Amino acid sequence: MRVLYLHGFASSAHSSKATFFKEKLASKGIAMVVPDLNEPDFSTLTVSRMLQQAGAAIQIEAGDDPVVVIGSSLGGFVALQFALRHGARVQRVVLLAPALEFDGDRLSNLGDRGLDEWKASDRLELFHYGYGRPMSVHYGLYDDSRQYNSFDAHLTQPVQVFQGRDDTAVDPVTVERWAAQRPNVELHMLDDDHQLHRSLDYIWKEAERFIF
Repeated sequence: MRVLYLHGFASSAHSSKATFFKEKLASKGIAMVVPDLNEPDFSTLTVSRMLQQAGAAIQIEAGDDPVVVIGSSLGGFVALQFALRHGARVQRVVLLAPALEFDGDRLSNLGDRGLDEWKASDRLELFHYGYGRPMSVHYGLYDDSRQYNSFDAHLTQPVQVFQGRDDTAVDPVTVERWAAQRPNVELHMLDDDHQLHRSLDYIWKEAERFIF
Protein backbone atom coordinates (compact mmCIF):
# COMPACT_ATOMS: atom_id res chain seq x y z
CA MET A 1 0.00 0.00 0.00
CA ARG A 2 1.13 3.54 -0.81
CA VAL A 3 -0.18 6.71 0.85
CA LEU A 4 -0.32 10.09 -0.90
CA TYR A 5 -0.98 13.31 1.05
CA LEU A 6 -2.12 16.48 -0.74
CA HIS A 7 -1.78 19.68 1.30
CA GLY A 8 -4.05 22.69 1.17
CA PHE A 9 -3.96 26.06 -0.55
CA ALA A 10 -1.22 28.44 0.67
CA SER A 11 0.12 25.56 2.78
CA SER A 12 3.06 23.24 2.20
CA ALA A 13 4.35 19.70 2.32
CA HIS A 14 5.55 20.48 5.87
CA SER A 15 2.17 21.50 7.28
CA SER A 16 1.24 20.34 10.76
CA LYS A 17 -1.34 17.82 9.51
CA ALA A 18 1.01 16.44 6.86
CA THR A 19 3.72 16.02 9.49
CA PHE A 20 1.26 14.41 11.90
CA PHE A 21 0.10 11.80 9.39
CA LYS A 22 3.63 11.18 8.14
CA GLU A 23 4.85 10.37 11.65
CA LYS A 24 1.85 8.16 12.46
CA LEU A 25 2.22 6.17 9.23
CA ALA A 26 5.99 5.89 9.66
CA SER A 27 5.37 4.19 13.02
CA LYS A 28 3.52 1.51 11.05
CA GLY A 29 6.33 1.18 8.52
CA ILE A 30 4.63 3.16 5.76
CA ALA A 31 6.36 6.08 4.03
CA MET A 32 3.83 8.75 3.08
CA VAL A 33 4.48 10.71 -0.11
CA VAL A 34 3.84 14.46 0.25
CA PRO A 35 4.51 16.46 -2.92
CA ASP A 36 5.02 20.22 -2.60
CA LEU A 37 2.15 21.48 -4.73
CA ASN A 38 3.56 25.02 -4.67
CA GLU A 39 6.37 24.00 -7.00
CA PRO A 40 7.74 25.13 -9.34
CA ASP A 41 6.03 28.48 -8.77
CA PHE A 42 3.06 29.23 -6.51
CA SER A 43 1.88 32.05 -8.77
CA THR A 44 1.10 29.59 -11.60
CA LEU A 45 -0.75 27.09 -9.41
CA THR A 46 -3.67 25.24 -11.03
CA VAL A 47 -5.73 22.17 -10.15
CA SER A 48 -4.59 20.47 -13.35
CA ARG A 49 -0.95 21.00 -12.41
CA MET A 50 -1.54 19.63 -8.92
CA LEU A 51 -3.12 16.50 -10.39
CA GLN A 52 -0.09 15.95 -12.60
CA GLN A 53 2.28 16.51 -9.68
CA ALA A 54 0.35 14.08 -7.50
CA GLY A 55 0.53 11.36 -10.15
CA ALA A 56 4.24 11.90 -10.70
CA ALA A 57 4.98 11.90 -6.98
CA ILE A 58 3.30 8.56 -6.33
CA GLN A 59 4.36 7.17 -9.74
CA ILE A 60 0.77 6.17 -10.29
CA GLU A 61 1.49 4.45 -13.60
CA ALA A 62 4.22 2.24 -12.15
CA GLY A 63 3.33 -1.02 -10.43
CA ASP A 64 0.01 -2.10 -9.05
CA ASP A 65 0.19 -1.27 -5.33
CA PRO A 66 -3.09 0.09 -3.97
CA VAL A 67 -3.04 3.79 -3.13
CA VAL A 68 -4.69 5.67 -0.27
CA VAL A 69 -4.99 9.42 -0.91
CA ILE A 70 -5.41 11.95 1.91
CA GLY A 71 -6.38 15.51 1.00
CA SER A 72 -6.61 18.61 3.16
CA SER A 73 -8.77 21.64 2.22
CA LEU A 74 -8.00 22.41 -1.46
CA GLY A 75 -5.94 19.22 -1.40
CA GLY A 76 -9.22 17.44 -0.68
CA PHE A 77 -10.72 18.92 -3.85
CA VAL A 78 -7.70 17.64 -5.78
CA ALA A 79 -7.79 14.26 -4.01
CA LEU A 80 -11.33 13.63 -5.26
CA GLN A 81 -10.36 14.36 -8.84
CA PHE A 82 -7.24 12.23 -8.44
CA ALA A 83 -9.34 9.29 -7.20
CA LEU A 84 -11.67 9.70 -10.18
CA ARG A 85 -8.76 9.64 -12.61
CA HIS A 86 -7.07 6.64 -11.03
CA GLY A 87 -9.98 4.60 -9.74
CA ALA A 88 -8.24 1.32 -10.48
CA ARG A 89 -5.37 2.20 -8.15
CA VAL A 90 -6.89 4.45 -5.47
CA GLN A 91 -8.33 2.17 -2.82
CA ARG A 92 -9.54 4.67 -0.19
CA VAL A 93 -9.86 8.43 0.20
CA VAL A 94 -9.54 10.49 3.40
CA LEU A 95 -10.62 14.15 3.28
CA LEU A 96 -9.79 16.75 5.92
CA ALA A 97 -12.01 19.87 5.78
CA PRO A 98 -12.27 19.44 2.01
CA ALA A 99 -12.91 22.46 -0.19
CA LEU A 100 -15.55 20.62 -2.21
CA GLU A 101 -16.71 23.79 -3.93
CA PHE A 102 -13.87 25.79 -5.41
CA ASP A 103 -15.50 29.09 -4.59
CA GLY A 104 -13.63 31.94 -6.21
CA ASP A 105 -15.32 34.56 -4.08
CA ARG A 106 -14.48 32.67 -0.89
CA LEU A 107 -10.89 32.19 -2.07
CA SER A 108 -10.49 35.81 -3.11
CA ASN A 109 -11.65 36.95 0.32
CA LEU A 110 -8.42 35.49 1.67
CA GLY A 111 -6.53 38.17 -0.18
CA ASP A 112 -6.82 41.84 -1.08
CA ARG A 113 -9.28 41.73 -3.99
CA GLY A 114 -12.62 40.35 -5.17
CA LEU A 115 -13.08 37.86 -7.98
CA ASP A 116 -13.69 40.46 -10.71
CA GLU A 117 -10.62 42.46 -9.75
CA TRP A 118 -8.58 39.27 -9.54
CA LYS A 119 -9.59 38.41 -13.11
CA ALA A 120 -8.85 41.90 -14.42
CA SER A 121 -5.42 42.13 -12.80
CA ASP A 122 -4.54 38.41 -13.00
CA ARG A 123 -3.03 38.77 -9.55
CA LEU A 124 -4.39 37.87 -6.10
CA GLU A 125 -2.14 38.69 -3.17
CA LEU A 126 -2.58 36.73 0.05
CA PHE A 127 -0.60 35.43 2.98
CA HIS A 128 1.05 32.10 2.25
CA TYR A 129 1.19 30.16 5.53
CA GLY A 130 3.60 27.58 4.15
CA TYR A 131 6.19 30.20 3.21
CA GLY A 132 5.31 32.68 5.96
CA ARG A 133 5.02 35.71 3.71
CA PRO A 134 2.60 37.44 1.28
CA MET A 135 2.54 35.91 -2.19
CA SER A 136 0.34 36.20 -5.27
CA VAL A 137 -1.38 33.70 -7.54
CA HIS A 138 -2.70 34.12 -11.09
CA TYR A 139 -6.40 34.00 -12.02
CA GLY A 140 -5.61 30.83 -13.97
CA LEU A 141 -6.04 28.90 -10.71
CA TYR A 142 -9.76 29.74 -10.59
CA ASP A 143 -10.27 29.56 -14.35
CA ASP A 144 -8.74 26.07 -14.53
CA SER A 145 -10.70 24.85 -11.51
CA ARG A 146 -14.05 25.37 -13.25
CA GLN A 147 -13.59 22.20 -15.32
CA TYR A 148 -13.72 20.12 -12.12
CA ASN A 149 -16.86 19.53 -10.07
CA SER A 150 -16.97 17.66 -6.77
CA PHE A 151 -20.74 17.26 -6.82
CA ASP A 152 -20.55 15.49 -10.18
CA ALA A 153 -17.81 13.22 -8.89
CA HIS A 154 -19.16 9.69 -8.50
CA LEU A 155 -16.52 7.82 -6.57
CA THR A 156 -16.92 4.12 -5.87
CA GLN A 157 -14.14 3.90 -3.29
CA PRO A 158 -14.84 4.21 0.44
CA VAL A 159 -14.39 7.85 1.47
CA GLN A 160 -13.84 9.18 4.98
CA VAL A 161 -14.43 12.87 5.74
CA PHE A 162 -13.51 14.95 8.79
CA GLN A 163 -15.13 18.39 8.96
CA GLY A 164 -15.14 21.04 11.67
CA ARG A 165 -18.44 22.68 12.58
CA ASP A 166 -16.63 25.98 13.26
CA ASP A 167 -14.82 26.04 9.91
CA THR A 168 -14.90 29.50 8.30
CA ALA A 169 -12.85 28.54 5.22
CA VAL A 170 -14.99 25.57 4.13
CA ASP A 171 -18.76 25.56 4.54
CA PRO A 172 -19.72 22.65 6.86
CA VAL A 173 -23.23 22.56 5.38
CA THR A 174 -21.81 21.97 1.91
CA VAL A 175 -19.69 19.09 3.19
CA GLU A 176 -22.69 17.53 4.96
CA ARG A 177 -24.81 17.87 1.83
CA TRP A 178 -22.14 16.28 -0.34
CA ALA A 179 -21.65 13.36 2.06
CA ALA A 180 -25.40 12.75 2.48
CA GLN A 181 -25.72 12.05 -1.24
CA ARG A 182 -23.11 9.28 -1.17
CA PRO A 183 -23.59 6.00 0.72
CA ASN A 184 -19.86 5.22 0.43
CA VAL A 185 -18.92 8.31 2.49
CA GLU A 186 -18.26 8.12 6.24
CA LEU A 187 -18.64 11.63 7.66
CA HIS A 188 -17.26 12.81 11.00
CA MET A 189 -18.50 16.26 12.08
CA LEU A 190 -16.20 17.69 14.75
CA ASP A 191 -16.28 20.59 17.21
CA ASP A 192 -13.25 22.18 15.59
CA ASP A 193 -12.19 24.81 13.05
CA HIS A 194 -10.58 24.51 9.62
CA GLN A 195 -7.21 23.41 10.96
CA LEU A 196 -8.71 20.47 12.91
CA HIS A 197 -5.78 20.63 15.33
CA ARG A 198 -7.89 19.86 18.39
CA SER A 199 -9.18 16.67 16.78
CA LEU A 200 -5.99 15.12 15.40
CA ASP A 201 -5.83 12.22 17.86
CA TYR A 202 -9.45 11.30 17.13
CA ILE A 203 -8.88 11.68 13.40
CA TRP A 204 -5.91 9.34 13.48
CA LYS A 205 -7.79 6.71 15.48
CA GLU A 206 -10.61 6.68 12.96
CA ALA A 207 -8.37 7.01 9.91
CA GLU A 208 -6.18 4.14 11.10
CA ARG A 209 -9.24 1.89 11.35
CA PHE A 210 -10.49 3.06 7.96
CA ILE A 211 -7.19 2.71 6.09
CA PHE A 212 -6.04 -0.57 7.52
